[in-house]
Amino acid sequence: MNEYGVVLESGAVRFERLLPGPIERVWSYLTESEKRGLWLASGVFDLRVGGQTEMLFKHSDITDETPPEAYREVHENGVRSTGTITRYEPPRLIAFTWGGGGEPESEVEFELVPKGEKVLLVLTHRKLANKAEMTSVSGGWHMHLGLLEDLLTGAPRRGFWSRFKALDAEYAARYADLPEPGQG
Repeated sequence: MNEYGVVLESGAVRFERLLPGPIERVWSYLTESEKRGLWLASGVFDLRVGGQTEMLFKHSDITDETPPEAYREVHENGVRSTGTITRYEPPRLIAFTWGGGGEPESEVEFELVPKGEKVLLVLTHRKLANKAEMTSVSGGWHMHLGLLEDLLTGAPRRGFWSRFKALDAEYAARYADLPEPGQG
């Protein structure tokens, strides 16, 4: 399975990971603050359509690596993001708005599909405003989903900041020839 995100349409990327099950275990790492905080961001989700999401992205909780200087503040103190749950079908699907804070909101959807003893996680991030946002989001999801995979498989936790710059450059190259969302 390809670890890289694929562009679905203008302003939308999708990632797939085949993870060890059962589905309820994977679901808990998406919806429970303490578990989600180990690979993405902690924070309470009001688990219902229309419920609010709150996430604290504090990278010092997910990696021991020293961040680049430009990310030191976020790494140490974190940044909050809020959203609204738009779809909720436990334990198979949760979708919510993402971002805000002066930026247009995008939408994130996690879908879980049982595959024998494993679970296919399909993450789709839509309504990304431009190629720069698509690049940033893609590199971030690539790394965060890798951390989730490490947690669920019991593998040693992979580096975050040590891969950050390279992945950002790889996605920028992958998306270089794409038109800006809404322009093609």
